[in-house]
Amino acid sequence: MSHCSFSREESPNLTLIPGLPNDLSVLILAFIPYSYHTRLKSTCKSWKIFFSPQTLISLRQRLLPTTRLSHLLCIFPQDPSIASPYLFDPRNLAWCPLPPMPCNPYVYSLCNFASISIGPHLYVLGGSVFDTRSFPMDRPSSSSSAFRFNFATSSWDRLSSMLSPRGSFACAAVPDSGRILVAGGGSRHTMFGAAGSRMSSVEMYDIGKDEWIPLDGLPRFRAGCVGFLVGNREEGRREFWVMGGYGESRTVSGVFPVDEYYRDTVVMEMKDGGKWRELGDMWDEGERRRLGKIVVVDDLGWGVPDIFMLDGSDIFRYDMDSNCWWKETSVPRKAHDDSSVGFVALEGELHVMTIVNSIDLMETRRSRLPHKKTASLLMQVYHPRKKTWRSSISKPPLPHSLDFKTAVMCTIRL
Repeated sequence: MSHCSFSREESPNLTLIPGLPNDLSVLILAFIPYSYHTRLKSTCKSWKIFFSPQTLISLRQRLLPTTRLSHLLCIFPQDPSIASPYLFDPRNLAWCPLPPMPCNPYVYSLCNFASISIGPHLYVLGGSVFDTRSFPMDRPSSSSSAFRFNFATSSWDRLSSMLSPRGSFACAAVPDSGRILVAGGGSRHTMFGAAGSRMSSVEMYDIGKDEWIPLDGLPRFRAGCVGFLVGNREEGRREFWVMGGYGESRTVSGVFPVDEYYRDTVVMEMKDGGKWRELGDMWDEGERRRLGKIVVVDDLGWGVPDIFMLDGSDIFRYDMDSNCWWKETSVPRKAHDDSSVGFVALEGELHVMTIVNSIDLMETRRSRLPHKKTASLLMQVYHPRKKTWRSSISKPPLPHSLDFKTAVMCTIRL
């Protein structure tokens, strides 16, 4: 077989599995989940070479169908230039730290950035920071920086900066064409509950050319919004959807700033020169204050994703035809703080994540000995097609407590 270069180029005298040809051994070992690779490298010399990222990442991308790649969660607990991001495998409950992003000595406390994956690459775009070169120093500003982490080389690369600095913006990847779309945003920092700038500009990043291209702007200023792609290239129909967010603000008693949240959706037709159309409000006045946490379950065969929203302890499904949200289910165990809840889609399932103490998990146990409080990650997983719930628990190896109010997350297949 011509898929494997291991036996011919790197180690001609080493055997992966005794009694089997190396080409066949490669196919067998390539199916081992990504989270086990680090532990298996110490088995023998040949496995140390084979399970290195340089060898295996590209091999798995070529040999395995997309559905057989490990679907992992990348978590950025804090500013990635000072705190390492982590890969988490929910299926095997395994954690793996990643190298910190290159540090800029003039800026600090990066937050509200976008993280997105395409192939074996992880992108970190924009965000809100404090810049020591600006005045006043305690006023946050938006960032235009762009970085890419290559899992094959375990290294970060600095990319061309965005045309407009932005944080808290909509972002979506166009994998089969090597492009990334960003829309809206502003300069709000997580340290402030309101204020900050808003913008309507839209641009597209061409990965092959490493350049940003301006597109037609949003119909109005919008920050704190979410974006996703609908359709596929084969059907000739592809749209960039942007939901929710906030625009203008008002003050209460003339002192406290309050955001005016949008209830509508805007859609950009990719094939018609990037023209925007408005779909109207997704709910009536008074039904809810703002859009909840959104996840997209991609249908790899049809190109029409399922959109879900976590609003408090309820999960809603979006109906594109009626432009409305319909209740799907409720989370079995409610969180103490609805705002500090993680919500992601992995392997077609919805993961609702909360941080709980070990004492909370041992309610049925009665012991006179004092308990030591240790934070654990409780994952309540819902399968939309089977309409079933399950749960699992993992202890994050993070040096600090994980706060889903400020953490940034994305998924990647490796």
